[in-house]
This record gives sequence, structure tokens and C-alpha cells, in this order.
Amino acid sequence: MYDTIVVPTDGSEHAITAAGHAAAFARRFDATVHVLAVVDVQGAAGPFDAGGVTETFVETLEERADDDLAATVETMDDDRVTTARVRGHPSEAILEYARSHDADMLAMGTHGRTGVDRYVAGSVTERVLRRSEAPVLTARAVDGALPTGEYDDVLVPTDGSDAATAAVEHALAVADASGATVHAVSVIEVATSVGVPDTSVPPTVLEAHEDRARAAVERVADRAREAGFDAETAVLHGSPARSILDYAADRGVDLLAMGTTGRTGATRYLLGSTTERVVRHADRPVLAVNARE
Repeated sequence: MYDTIVVPTDGSEHAITAAGHAAAFARRFDATVHVLAVVDVQGAAGPFDAGGVTETFVETLEERADDDLAATVETMDDDRVTTARVRGHPSEAILEYARSHDADMLAMGTHGRTGVDRYVAGSVTERVLRRSEAPVLTARAVDGALPTGEYDDVLVPTDGSDAATAAVEHALAVADASGATVHAVSVIEVATSVGVPDTSVPPTVLEAHEDRARAAVERVADRAREAGFDAETAVLHGSPARSILDYAADRGVDLLAMGTTGRTGATRYLLGSTTERVVRHADRPVLAVNARE
């Protein structure tokens, strides 16, 4: 499923953490990893640079990018790694590189350098996540710990939509490679169930939502069990992103796999905005699968 993985880096601990997950996936799926540094000359020069940029200035940026590449590759210890340095606007350059190399996954840090030369920042990662044709695995450094590559518990939030289902294939692929337990979770946000905040939900309406949620998680669990994996299900009530993150923390989940779109209307929750909220706050990797047509 994963033959080519692209890892944009700025040398930050967050990018290096993402690279560690990419290396773990590469070992399990026999994939090639492309570590990519983008030199954003215009961004570094700033919008008020009337005199243009000098050759020395550009060389300094390129040297810094080469240092970032070296620092990232040094932590990966894998002979499947290649490196590349390109110029351009960060998100555009990352997406173009991924497309031109038929990437099956991108792995990115969710925070990075600050200041005018940053690019593996949350905003760039989110722009890539929204537009990438390939799944995007996001990660951030937590207490300086590098990833172990062990994915014993994989969480799939679902609302039963096609978008949520798209992430299931990836969760099952990880479970197959690592022998993980698959957790299928659906969240009912009571306020949006009736479309009016602070309004009591009629029991019949709530029961209907719970029935749909239970059916959604059982479909995922059935697929996991048919494939030979252990599976657990849960129907939760509350804020979708917060409930997903709390469940992941309580159950020691190692990886979340989520669709970036989902059901619309009063019962929506797997919209891009929810996935992005999970990505921003998760202290464990999130594999976001873009299911837009």
C-alpha cells in the first residue's frame, strides 16, 4: 500500500518525529522514503525586499536546508532514504513533489520553525492535508521521545460515511503489518443532533443516532475481525474532536486513521475541520485520508 513516502523537513524535532514514523512505515511496507527540504526564497526575503535577494543569501538558505536534510536522515538509520532540495512556496512545492513522485503517503510535523523562514508549521501542514491526494501522516514531538514504530492499537473514528470508510483500509493495512487491535469509535454530538444548542433531544431522535453510530462502528469492527484482527467498538457523546482525543489517550492508542470529509448536515462530525482539530491537538500520529472526489 505504501511504496513511496515523502517527508518534508525543516530539521525541527517535530519534523524529525514525523520522519521516524515514516521510517517505521517504510520498514513495515518496504517503502522508499524521500526526505524533502523546500527553500522558500521569497518567504525568507519578505514582502518588502525592494532590492531583490543576493546569491549569498540564497546559498545560505540552501546550506540551511542541506543541514536540515542531514539532521533528519541521521535519525532514520535506513538505507531506503533519499533526499531532495527544491525551491518554491512550501505547500505548493511539497504537493508538486509528492505528485511527481507518485507518493503514497506524506509524513509531516505539525509544528516547526517560527519566523519568516518557517514552513513545517501547522498552517502549511493543514494546507497540504486539505489538498494532498495521498494520505498525510502528521506527528509532533512529545517530551523529546522518538517514535518506536510500534502500532499496537489503531483508532478509526467513523460516522458511516464513505469518507470515514476510506480511512478504514489504511487502518487495516497498519493492523496487518503490526498485528494491531482496531478501535472503531463514533461520536454523537447531542447539540447538533437536533440543530439547536441547549435543547433536549427527544429520546427517539437520540436512539436513532445511537443506532446509526452502533451500526457504523460494527461495520468497521466486522471488517477487522474478518481480516483476523481484534476489534473494539465505542459510541461516545460529546464534542467530536475532544471525545476522539480522550478515547485515544485513555486506551493508549498508537495511531489514529481519519477521513478528511464526512457526513454533512445536522449529524456531521468527520468534516475536515474536525480532523484538523484532532491533528492540531493530538499527542500521537494521525493518518488523514482525503476522500474528496
